[in-house]
Amino acid sequence: MDQSEDQILADEFAALGGVVGGSGRLVRVVAKLMRKEVHEIDLLVPLPFDDAVERASGVLGKAGRAIETVPVGSGEDETIRVVATGGAGGMNPIVVTARVLKADEDSSEIWLRAAAKEGLIRQRAAEKTAVRLAAQLSKATGADRD
Repeated sequence: MDQSEDQILADEFAALGGVVGGSGRLVRVVAKLMRKEVHEIDLLVPLPFDDAVERASGVLGKAGRAIETVPVGSGEDETIRVVATGGAGGMNPIVVTARVLKADEDSSEIWLRAAAKEGLIRQRAAEKTAVRLAAQLSKATGADRD
């Protein structure tokens, strides 16, 4: 990955701070000090690798703004990353990473990870986003949760 989750989240908070008239630099520093919440879900997808990548890209593409797609080159592993929004008023950026792995000829695995910064009031934005996207991926692919 080119950027760490913490860096992406800090940059997103800085951009939000700039929009509302705050100092983007100060907001970036504060965001780096905030606690990070992470939630992961594994899915077993009854689809060949290429179809699983296409469907995962579609679901995540609708959920947020694409940051990066990283094909590993082996044709058996691809990572898709987006920034979605959640929390109160949709003001909390959430980095969602989906790693699609080829399990065998007819099935694939999707490792879904959502990360968000938490303030004093726990909103569990990463957990809620991961659960929501896992449900959408399950519906789109016929997946079973591990």
